[in-house]
Amino acid sequence: MFDHDITDLTARLLDVIEFEIAPKTSRGVSSGNKIFGAAILKKADLGSVVIETNNEMANPLWHGEMHAIKRYHELPDDRRPPPQDCVFLSTHEPCSLCISGITWAGFDNFFYLFSHEDSRDRFAIPHDIRILREVYAVPDPDRQAVPADRPLYNRENAFFTSRDLVSMIAALDRGNREMLLARVDNITALYADLSARYQDTKANNAIPLS
Repeated sequence: MFDHDITDLTARLLDVIEFEIAPKTSRGVSSGNKIFGAAILKKADLGSVVIETNNEMANPLWHGEMHAIKRYHELPDDRRPPPQDCVFLSTHEPCSLCISGITWAGFDNFFYLFSHEDSRDRFAIPHDIRILREVYAVPDPDRQAVPADRPLYNRENAFFTSRDLVSMIAALDRGNREMLLARVDNITALYADLSARYQDTKANNAIPLS
């Protein structure tokens, strides 16, 4: 699917999160929005097509990924590469809404930095896991409940492949691994600050699941 070196690809995706998505997210948090952002890049050269962030204050469906898809479809035809020629990047592992949006929009991949568990435990946003378990995790006929360790969704399927940047980094050689993990630590601290700002003010907004 990609011709890029894994180290170069990962470094570029971290660049996009830190230097392109996060500044936009900081402005969004100042308006009452959550910390989730997304980007659409060209597979060929990893150039940015769309950089977006959560805009739930305008519409509760405008999660970072959904807002990015909306902006992508507002681009002129000559500036909008086909979805199969794009990389989809999420700062946080997409929720059920955004996984569906990515799928219906025709993207065959997505990458993310922070997991669903990170969203719940680091950033105090438990809704992604709760909805996937409460709405979608149907028990088997012979069981009374869904096993707690059941995967929340199929990360490789007929529509897309989902990739975790931290796991990708863990598979690299020691030098590149340590370099990129240091960058992840810096980005994590940045998003911790954004999260603290959001949590301090979220009582003042009208987002249904804040």
